[in-house]
Amino acid sequence: MGKKLVAYFSASGVTSKVAARLASAAGADLFEIKPEIPYTSADLNYMNRNSRSSKEMNDTSSRPAIASKVENMADYDVVFIGFPVWWYREPSIIDTFMESYDFAGKMIVPFCTSGGSGLGPAGDNMLALAPGAKLGAGKRFSSGVSENELAKWADSFN
Repeated sequence: MGKKLVAYFSASGVTSKVAARLASAAGADLFEIKPEIPYTSADLNYMNRNSRSSKEMNDTSSRPAIASKVENMADYDVVFIGFPVWWYREPSIIDTFMESYDFAGKMIVPFCTSGGSGLGPAGDNMLALAPGAKLGAGKRFSSGVSENELAKWADSFN
């Protein structure tokens, strides 16, 4: 069994709670993917086509800067990567994260939080940015997912 990391981006706090429960359930380290410039509520207004998040998601080459790095990424064999679903896929900051490390030989496992939308193309998008990585079957979780359910899912990647 290899060393595991739960890396996550959370805009509202929902994903951070699920990520913390997953890290505990999986015996994994936890890393928050924080934007260098934090998002304001106005930035996250998806109804405004000129909001920061709308502009990022409409430009697939957008790569928001991340405030810090995982110093020991080489130590991990399985990397769970969590995020809220934005515009039916992973937020652009997740693409920045994927391009920031060498995931060759690692298992990357996406998970998302959403009221109803699934992962969509996120797993394939992320794998395309991580040459040589393997993609684990990702999953959508509600905010109230139990640690027991998370443990059962995480154990399938041992």
